[in-house]
This record gives sequence, structure tokens and C-alpha cells, in this order.
Amino acid sequence: TTYLRKVLRTVEVQLADLANGRVLVVEDDEELRSILVAYLRRAGFSVEAVADGFAALEAATLSPPDVVLLDRMIPGVDGVEICRRLRTTSNAPILLLTAMGQPHERIDGLEAGADDYVVKPVAPREIVLRVIRLLQRTAHQGAGESPITLGRFRLTPAMRVIQSDGVDLELTVREFELFAFLLRHPDRVHSREEIAGGAWGWEAGDTSAVAVNIRRLRLKVEPDASRPVVIRSVWGHGYLLDSEGTK
Repeated sequence: TTYLRKVLRTVEVQLADLANGRVLVVEDDEELRSILVAYLRRAGFSVEAVADGFAALEAATLSPPDVVLLDRMIPGVDGVEICRRLRTTSNAPILLLTAMGQPHERIDGLEAGADDYVVKPVAPREIVLRVIRLLQRTAHQGAGESPITLGRFRLTPAMRVIQSDGVDLELTVREFELFAFLLRHPDRVHSREEIAGGAWGWEAGDTSAVAVNIRRLRLKVEPDASRPVVIRSVWGHGYLLDSEGTK
């Protein structure tokens, strides 16, 4: 579309910083796989492409990618299970391609560790743009910003690290951005829309991703995820990071 062409032009000047980015494409449709590889290579990425889940896991182990473009329905090991397995060893952004349009069918991918999703049929230029955005946020977000300490948590934006009692938290890209946003704005109630916009730059979209990432984040930052004291729900309004709960 005209909009996507305009946005892509605005980021072309930044592609040099991403020229060494490695993308693993996991897609069993040969035609679509070839198209995605061609577009990504044209944008300057190093690309490896595989057609099934077992090959994907092997490729990710032998040569860890900077971002994974993953079809949900593939032979061998399906995309959701691949997300789960990759998340045990890698925090690389995962962009899930799915033909399933129902919210609950997308949420399971997010819960398994995907950072974002695109519903098929896909526009290759949009895929390139999303990969660029994921890598840009990973590489540049927080540069020059001073560390923030709140209770037992310390955010060091330039290093993209959040620690709890001095130990690095193992966070995905989306989890890091969400928790960093809350740490920057404690003791304030934020709606799902405000969190999606402030943490991820989303102007619109399925805000169920916020709830999914909150649930996953609580497993990593709460003393008891079933009784959250750090990230509290304010029913009917949204969520807040309670500074008292961080102590």
C-alpha cells in the first residue's frame, strides 16, 4: 500500500545498522518462503529458510538468528511448540505467521513466546517492515537513557537489561518493553491501549497481547504469580506497577 511504501522509505536510511541481521524463515509453502526470502535479502538481511519444525530447531541451535519468522502450521513440530522450545534458549524476537484469525487462536502463540503475529495472507513488504521494527527496537531503544531503580528492580535501557536483586531477568522483546514502560511510569493505572502504545508503539491492534504478556511477565517478576503485588490489575481500567510491591 501507499502507507507501507512511505513508512519503508523512512527507515531505509537505518537499514545499514541492520545489515548483519540474521533472519530464520520457517515456512512450508515453497512459493511464499521464496518470496519472503527474496524481500528480506533485498532489504539487506542474511536469511536462512527451512520448511519444517525439526529443521527450524536445528537451524536455530547451530546458528542462532536475530529474529525468527515462523509459520504457525508447519510439518514436524508446529509453530507454537517451536516458540516454547526457542524461549528456553533464546530471547530473539519471534514473528508468527498464522492463518487463524480468532483471538484465542492467536493468543496461544503469544503465550508460547511469540512477540508479534501477522494473519495470512501476508504482504511481503509488511513482513520486512515488521522485522525491521523488531530489530530496531531491540538495537536502539533506551540508548542514552539513565538507569532506573525501583525496589529490587533495576532497568538499564542502554543494555536492554532489567535485573531483580542483581540478577538479569530472561525477558522476550515484548516482555522487556512492557516491563520497562511500567518501571518508567509506576503507581499509575494504564489501559491496555496505553500500554500497547507506550511500550510497543502500537496505534491500533489486538490489545489481548497486553494481557498475555502481563501474565507471562508475572511468572518472572512476582513472588507468587497467582497473587500479584508488583503488576496489579485494576478491574475495568487496566494495570499498574505498584512501587510498594517491588520492595
